[in-house]
Amino acid sequence: MHKTAVAYAVGKMMQLMGLCLIIPLAIGLYDLRAESFRSMLAASDVIGFIAAIVIAILIGTALVVRYRSGKDLQGIKEGYAIVTFGWLALTFVGAVPFTVYFVSGQTFGFGSLLGAFTNSFFEIMSGFTTTGATILTNIEAVPRSLLFLRALTHWLGGMGIITLAIAIFPAMGVSGYQMFRGEVPGPTTERLQPRLAQTASVLWGVYFLFSLVETILLMFGGMNLFDAVCHTFATMATGGFSTRNASIAAFHSDFIEWVIVVFMYLAGVNFMVHFRVLRGELKNPFKNREFAFYTGVVVAAVLIVTGILYFKGMETIDRASEHFRAREVTWAEFDEHYYHQQEQVKGLYKCFKAASFQTVSIVTTTGFVTADFDIWPDLIRFILVLLMFFGGCAGSTGGGLKMTRIVMIAKIAVNEVRKLAQPRLVSPVRVEDKAINDKLVINVASFALLYIGLFVLTAGVMTLFVPDLTTAVTASSATIGNIGPGLAGVGAVEHYAWIPIPGKWVLILSMLLGRLEIFTVLIVLRPAVWRK
Repeated sequence: MHKTAVAYAVGKMMQLMGLCLIIPLAIGLYDLRAESFRSMLAASDVIGFIAAIVIAILIGTALVVRYRSGKDLQGIKEGYAIVTFGWLALTFVGAVPFTVYFVSGQTFGFGSLLGAFTNSFFEIMSGFTTTGATILTNIEAVPRSLLFLRALTHWLGGMGIITLAIAIFPAMGVSGYQMFRGEVPGPTTERLQPRLAQTASVLWGVYFLFSLVETILLMFGGMNLFDAVCHTFATMATGGFSTRNASIAAFHSDFIEWVIVVFMYLAGVNFMVHFRVLRGELKNPFKNREFAFYTGVVVAAVLIVTGILYFKGMETIDRASEHFRAREVTWAEFDEHYYHQQEQVKGLYKCFKAASFQTVSIVTTTGFVTADFDIWPDLIRFILVLLMFFGGCAGSTGGGLKMTRIVMIAKIAVNEVRKLAQPRLVSPVRVEDKAINDKLVINVASFALLYIGLFVLTAGVMTLFVPDLTTAVTASSATIGNIGPGLAGVGAVEHYAWIPIPGKWVLILSMLLGRLEIFTVLIVLRPAVWRK
């Protein structure tokens, strides 16, 4: 392992992050434009952003200058280390503004500082990993600069921070391919262009184009520019952070909901497929088996959930009231909430709209909400939890196991059954009409085993910190799958602020492992990797 190569590349990442933070700082200064210059600089969010920019630029520049000799030393091990430590370093930088904001006005002490930093690190890691799990209890009271930072971390993390750096700094010394593999979700590393920097540029170009179109449509639907950009960033990154406490439901607009449904669906598709379609290869998506399976799962889930909602309705109020909630509510408050939610699913169209939005939101791991699906029938709750494990397509911004792995695992299982019935049968597993080699079969099976194992382990550990099994289990699936909302105490109308500090750090690790697809982080944790 060439540690100088890791330090150099991480320094470049920090420099880039420092420049990105100028945007939310400018928003903070703009919002305080009526104040005096001294008052502007005294604002907690402005102080936080200035501190974060200084830290990022100074440390990043120091690493780049000090370890310039490692510029061209990246290899396989260095690539994975750069991705892991790069994400941790940028999360630390991004957490500084929130930490300053949380501790401002409080009595300074180790306990308050630890709590503020933990919450900040959780929120920014949730942003970068596009999880969307939040510790904010009153989002609308938070300065717009910090809300934009949350959205920006989504957008940067969705396509990948390292991928952006490769596109911007093609000569930064990053050999790149292992970092590209470590950061792009799913078992796909197909290159669209001869050079990796060109591939990264193409992917970011498509990403930016879709983001621009969605922003325009949301503004046409009635959102202001700020809300439109923030929700676009969260949609295209399949993240789920909103600028409103009620998420998308706060806008009371069918048009906005359907626009977001469409772009959540598109964000769950492999961006290489999007590129080919935009280039004129219109038949490509329909030849792609993963795309067909993804579309089939979405359509089937929407129809099933719609049918259950329409014919069965919501869970009875007595049973719904028994679900664990972190925030205590009076019976009158719950009664009002229940009947308001009931109005949202009256009639076939409303059932179809609610089912479409929540199903696409969960399967693409976006996590936006328009309804409290935690008080829907148990069968729907089960279906939504099951969809958390599916995720989007490989090469999309979605989390989860990925559709292509689900397809491969199913074909491997069917193939083994056929071989047991016909011992002499020679039948390789095929995906996209190509036989997949044993190495990829082992890789997919190993990832699935590690994913399920991590889910079980995290759920078990979380039972030590939360008093409800459903909450512990779905908090685990919602973080490793980078989804955000789970059920019960972390459900659609709940948050993660009440979880104890140790539990939050467990979930932080779960989010990172899920976004970087486990192998990237586990490789770096092996002592043998660090030996020369």
